[in-house]
Amino acid sequence: MTSSFIADAAADSDITLVASAVEHLRKAMLAGDGTTLRTLVDSDLTYGHSSGSLQDQDDFIRSLNGTNSFRSLVLSQQTIKVTGDNAVVRHVFDSENNLPDGKTGTAHIGVLQVWRKHPNGWRLLARQAYLLPKG
Repeated sequence: MTSSFIADAAADSDITLVASAVEHLRKAMLAGDGTTLRTLVDSDLTYGHSSGSLQDQDDFIRSLNGTNSFRSLVLSQQTIKVTGDNAVVRHVFDSENNLPDGKTGTAHIGVLQVWRKHPNGWRLLARQAYLLPKG
């Protein structure tokens, strides 16, 4: 076994673990599960919305915990690049949202996430959403 083979296997393993963390985050957001969200986001989280608003860890969790904010949430076109103890994830985020007035809305945005490796798993450190071109 060569060192590059071992390094490639470790990188593949990290990519799989990051993909799993992203999926767990998606499910926790959909469920409004604040306890699970807290295990998946870094204490230094900066969470940027396509509107320009920013949230820290507490604001992010509080905004979703028990709120049933999403009817559906689908991630597509995902790419993951692991570099050391950090991972960059990009995907398209499509959701049907439950609005406070009882109506629904939709979102179709691009997302950039940065994940940090911790001893007990990967945690979301930063997220920035951006508007996709109309097409």
